[in-house]
Amino acid sequence: MKVWIQRVVRGAVEVEGQPEVTIGPGFVALVAFQRGDTAEEAERMAERTVRLRIFDDEAGKMNRSLLDVGGAILAVPQFTLYAETDHGHRPGFSLAAPPDEAAPLFDHYVAALRRRLGPDRVRTGRFRSAMRVTIVNDGPVSIELKSRSG
Repeated sequence: MKVWIQRVVRGAVEVEGQPEVTIGPGFVALVAFQRGDTAEEAERMAERTVRLRIFDDEAGKMNRSLLDVGGAILAVPQFTLYAETDHGHRPGFSLAAPPDEAAPLFDHYVAALRRRLGPDRVRTGRFRSAMRVTIVNDGPVSIELKSRSG
């Protein structure tokens, strides 16, 4: 499992022409699953996500988490984080979990975030949908979390 976290002042996602879902300060988390990932990994990654200390404290040091600052999170499924680009010009995606395996894991990750932050602070994109994501980076700060070597 990979979560590409971007610290944002604003994040939004439009799903297939529906009204935008937005958050204020917090994280946009692009989320991908690898074949064989488990619900336990999704649970651990949710914990790591909300406790990741990349917000500034009084001294300007990245020492505060999403929990500390009361920020929100926009979780967006993005299997392309597992793109294989070592050969040729067209990426392959054989490492990415198939949709029927990844969708319940994404749902589990989101549910785990909501248990930790509360339902009002977690928004999502929609799995297997065309989306337009707006990210207004803060910093910019971008961090990759991985649950295992892949």
